[in-house]
Amino acid sequence: MANKEDLAQMAHLMRRAGFGATREELQRRVAKGYQATVEELIDPPDDMPAGNMALLLRYMPGSLLPGGVPQPGQYNWMYNMITTQRPLEEKMALFWHHVFATGNSKVDNCDQMLQQIVMFRKFGMGNYRDMLLEVSRNPAMIFWLDNNENHRDAVNENWGRELLELFSMGVSNYTEVDVREASRAFTGWTIAPKLPRQPFGRFPWRFEYLGEDHDDGEKTFLGHTGNLNGEDIIDIIVKEPATARFICRHLYNFFVADEVQVPAWTIEDARDEEAMELMTNAFVESGYEMKAVLRVIFNSDFFKNARYSKVKSPAEVVAGTLKMVGTYQFPEPTIPDIGPESTYMGQSLLDPPSVEGWYTGQEWINSGSLLARINFVADRVANTELPGIKSIIGQMKDEGVNSPEQLVEASLDHMGYLEVSDETHEQLVEHAKGSGNMDWSKEDAAGTRIGEMLALVGATTEFQFG
Repeated sequence: MANKEDLAQMAHLMRRAGFGATREELQRRVAKGYQATVEELIDPPDDMPAGNMALLLRYMPGSLLPGGVPQPGQYNWMYNMITTQRPLEEKMALFWHHVFATGNSKVDNCDQMLQQIVMFRKFGMGNYRDMLLEVSRNPAMIFWLDNNENHRDAVNENWGRELLELFSMGVSNYTEVDVREASRAFTGWTIAPKLPRQPFGRFPWRFEYLGEDHDDGEKTFLGHTGNLNGEDIIDIIVKEPATARFICRHLYNFFVADEVQVPAWTIEDARDEEAMELMTNAFVESGYEMKAVLRVIFNSDFFKNARYSKVKSPAEVVAGTLKMVGTYQFPEPTIPDIGPESTYMGQSLLDPPSVEGWYTGQEWINSGSLLARINFVADRVANTELPGIKSIIGQMKDEGVNSPEQLVEASLDHMGYLEVSDETHEQLVEHAKGSGNMDWSKEDAAGTRIGEMLALVGATTEFQFG
């Protein structure tokens, strides 16, 4: 029997490296071992599939070619988050969607946004240099940052600027001349013309390089001079120390603990400079391999000791809750409803507010979004007809949960082996005592009582934090 501390540590890992796990899954993973689980998350076996897209498309074909509206694309992605057996791969896609923020509000081709997410899944856990190159050639990104309007004789600096400011090095590590020269190097990287849309969907965009529109003149970028092209710019960028620090700080903020917002990174030290050194060393020494950095993160003491130091993003709240209650493992008729759920909490998937992505941490929480988060969780975990909640009720009955104290402890365990503050624990127990011991002769009433306690746990700070 796994001890509670091992289960709590595994629950922490699965919240951060995935979208949570049921108690049964946690017990299986603890039996396998922590380090072995980390390796499986980083290098999943070939027979461990991502979400069952074939099944989704059989029942919801519009989720692949959603046209200009984001909602079908949103539930497409949420279904993948819930059902994937490669949770870290999917979590990294969410990470890169935040870093390389691209919005359907301008792109107006949600099928192209989904293709970008597919790209993040494919390359997101690989080499950062390859990731940058793929992003540079991604049609949605090219349109989002106007590189299709970046011409030899009329340079558009939008892509060149954001490549340096938000996608690699961060502000104050380059000059305006560097922005201009980088932009010149990416002239000719554009989108091929496509046929007009048809009644049942749009033809896809594809990358095209127009040599006749590329500036072949000499350029000087970050001290390097020559007839530089886009790949040359990327090769120079990845070798800059500022790039390693910038990407690793993003990884720390996403997987470990909330940092200050990105614009403050040039004036405020990292939350944990020793952790940053370990991560940046792994990044550089591995030749910019993301798996090497992830392996350092998840096996480190600074990660293991960072429980409840990161506010869950809305996407994590929605996907984690739906996974726990066991819904949408199959494309149910109501699956379109889950697409905009994170939007109500402040995170519209596939449509970030700007190229900066979302402000994270405590910025996720305001009076409206907090209420939406708590209500979303409460409505699901209090529904005793959902398969995951039925399973929890059955397990509590089999384990002989009886006293109010046992009810609280079991509820905290099933919600992720949470460790709440003494004050919160006392309040939960006090509430449970109001109804005395469990009466399993009245199973419906016992189930309702368990659902109510799970809903209260879902409203705690510890549940809303990752």
